[in-house]
Amino acid sequence: MLPLLKLLSDKEEHSLQEADEVLSDQFNLTESERRELLPSGQQPVFRNRLGWARTYMKKAGLLATTKRAHFKITDRGLELLNSNPKEINSEFLKRYPEFVEFKSIRRPKDDDFQIEIPDIDNNRTPEESLEYAYQKLRSELAKELLDVVKNCSPTFFEKLVVDLLIKMGYGGSRKDAGQALGKSGDGGIDGIVKEDKLGLDTIYIQAKKWENPVPVKEIRDFTGALASKKARKGIFITTSSFPSSVYEFVTQVEYKIVLIDGDQLSHLMIENNVGLSTINEYQVKKIDTDYFEED
Repeated sequence: MLPLLKLLSDKEEHSLQEADEVLSDQFNLTESERRELLPSGQQPVFRNRLGWARTYMKKAGLLATTKRAHFKITDRGLELLNSNPKEINSEFLKRYPEFVEFKSIRRPKDDDFQIEIPDIDNNRTPEESLEYAYQKLRSELAKELLDVVKNCSPTFFEKLVVDLLIKMGYGGSRKDAGQALGKSGDGGIDGIVKEDKLGLDTIYIQAKKWENPVPVKEIRDFTGALASKKARKGIFITTSSFPSSVYEFVTQVEYKIVLIDGDQLSHLMIENNVGLSTINEYQVKKIDTDYFEED
């Protein structure tokens, strides 16, 4: 926060983009550090932190917004700089009542309910805290989901796989896709999906509910099953994993075979809402500055 306030000490209007470039150079950030994104991939980490530094000091009355993504120092900010502070952080800003009010969020009509906005000092911005918490919840859910899938019967697992692929946008219906399900001696084919809505190509599925890594022999047998069907594409899904030898093998055969292990399976189920129900949704919003621009 202090370097940003010093940048504004010339009393001129500055843009967020300009501040980003100047401070990135001042901090000697590498190209990799400048491009580092939040877990959502929606915004660079440094720009996010710069934005929150601006917000915190604006709420403390140290700088003011002049127009969209532009700001300048206030008299209070100049007074603070003249006192030559060694550092400006969240604890420091608590000397300003406006900042204390900003940091305290109350639920309407409930004075007993109060939460604190997370500090950004040596930690994470609110967006980072939210996104990393989301990633943690998702990771724990993926592990729990995979355990549940492993406890399903093989027949149910095969149906689950077909449901997932249809949810992912492959063509056909559950009825069409499941035409091979439950049939024994079908050459290692557990299901069929159409590659697109028009059914221009067919993709064959092999689903294995295993604990141990899938050996190369199983993939060889699957390619043989594809050959017997005169098929070119297949998806092999397992609740376990694949050794490196399997990945090497699929790059050498003429068929296009996609491998999905247990970790990928659980995350795909989460992304496509298979076997899950939503308990809460949180929308993160920002001011639409275009709306407030006057002609």
